[in-house]
Amino acid sequence: MTEWWLWMYVAAMAGGVVLFTRWRADPCGVPLSEYRVAIAVPLWSGSWYLVLALGGGRTEVAGHDLYWARYVDWSVTSPLLLVALMLTATHALPGRRWRLTSALIGMNLLVFLCGLVAELTADAAVRYTLFTIGVLALLGLYGLIWGPLRTHAYRQPKEIAAVYREAALLLSVLWVGYPLFWFIGPAGVGLISSATTSLLFVVLSILTKVGWSILDLGRLRALSDRGELTVV
Repeated sequence: MTEWWLWMYVAAMAGGVVLFTRWRADPCGVPLSEYRVAIAVPLWSGSWYLVLALGGGRTEVAGHDLYWARYVDWSVTSPLLLVALMLTATHALPGRRWRLTSALIGMNLLVFLCGLVAELTADAAVRYTLFTIGVLALLGLYGLIWGPLRTHAYRQPKEIAAVYREAALLLSVLWVGYPLFWFIGPAGVGLISSATTSLLFVVLSILTKVGWSILDLGRLRALSDRGELTVV
């Protein structure tokens, strides 16, 4: 059953690559850089889940299976999603806020490293301490998304600012699932099995890496169709 869900994930990522490639051929006023990011996310993620579906990308540590291919996936796709969010936040503004984006990616890296090292650690006290630090870092990341990045987004026309608000809200809600599923899964308190955890991560990641981009790019494309998209 777990392998079936993994293959479903690979198929969903392939579908995302096809969709965003077709959209890129008719960009509707959306910069091609935004399509490149959207394509890169499912392409990279699908490749590593293909490794998982073929039986690789995992090893046993601290009494449970560590799906290290997920962390390789997240190490690239999470920063790319933040870059995509920054591009939406500055869509109609001159220049990009790369220093702020670097801060976002740095905070995200801390979340990522805390989760990985915690899963590698056998000592429960150390593991939950690292988990707590990771959660605090995630809250700090949310502070940047809903603080300075949101301020930039609201300097744009209200229609584009609304797209940012929707995209930031959806990403914020979806990302709560990652520490939650980690905590209740085998790496945490073990309330659910490894197979169930894998299924939950599959569904969550499809929504995050393809569903989120469909919302983000789709809303920007819709504004262009209505003549409300202005790029400086």
